Amino acid sequence: MFSLLRHAGSILWKRSPIQLTFFVTRNCNARCPYCFYLQSADHPKDDTEELSLDEIGKISRSLGRLLWLAFSGGEAFLRKDLVEISKIFYAQNQPVIMLYSTNGLAAELIRDCTEKILKHCPESVVAVKLSLDGLDSAHDELRQTPGGFSKMMHSYRLLGELLEHYPNFELGINTVFSSGNQDHMDEIIDFVQGLDRVKTHTISLVRGNLDHAHFKDVDYRKYRRAIERLEKNLKDKTSGIYRFKGARLKAAQDILQRRMIYRTALEQTRVTPCYAGRLNLVLTETGGVYPCETLTEGFGNVRDFDYDLRRVMRDKPAQAVMRSIQDRRCHCTHECYLMTNILFDPRRYPALIKEYLQL
Repeated sequence: MFSLLRHAGSILWKRSPIQLTFFVTRNCNARCPYCFYLQSADHPKDDTEELSLDEIGKISRSLGRLLWLAFSGGEAFLRKDLVEISKIFYAQNQPVIMLYSTNGLAAELIRDCTEKILKHCPESVVAVKLSLDGLDSAHDELRQTPGGFSKMMHSYRLLGELLEHYPNFELGINTVFSSGNQDHMDEIIDFVQGLDRVKTHTISLVRGNLDHAHFKDVDYRKYRRAIERLEKNLKDKTSGIYRFKGARLKAAQDILQRRMIYRTALEQTRVTPCYAGRLNLVLTETGGVYPCETLTEGFGNVRDFDYDLRRVMRDKPAQAVMRSIQDRRCHCTHECYLMTNILFDPRRYPALIKEYLQL
């Protein structure tokens, strides 16, 4: 596997992005009303053409080696050239982890694409996260997707068959915590814990400037109870330990991350330095570059900079946005960004080591 240690220099020098979130398409076969990308006032529909494979190749060449590459959307697996896109980034950026979030509605397509990616990217951890926000009809109603639960479970079974053949494959479940399911988290956690092919269950706190804002009316005490249950499962060794090298470190980070999210949401203030725009970048399907998914101020469009992401970052507007991130001390609960903020901030290491030793 590609080594985590090659990114150790970013602990001191936070000048080059090592984490990229790429929204490969807006196309989606679900209509989740709390989707921060498709159901948000901050991300209006853009009829501009999606980045082509050739354009993506040029963008990839402008980056260095990546620690974390997350493919999102929309439904990422609806992008017909997702396998080819993955191969480009694998060859040119050697990501340690390649993450694919999916609603699980197109089971055979997801399984076939995942296996092709696994075959072509053997030195990267390939993680697929299936979305599960309720059980049976509750999942379907919440996500406004009839038959969604049974289709997602079909994806779970098909993807589970790959675990025996590909040691670099991680299969997990992610639940969006919202007002719509906060009273059913115990049964969701119990259900996921009983899935023998899933090792990891993550919870994402609903976020974004949603058109359906009531989904953000959450009881943070219920969120705390849910994350405490996940922490207990980790420490009881009943679930949550990843298969890849460094699994205990990632699990320890998960514990700290969830606690920090709870504090951030409760206190409505930033609880740790943020490396958005320096270590983390967001790329949209039409070439927009942002420091973070939750910010409306972008760096510009990579198409206007000859597909060079580093040039985009050096431009004056991008530098101004990065300064504003620090000056105004914006805060968010974005799980992937808090991961970077923890792992690359030495001030977090005593707490991280403490949790590591308890696992």
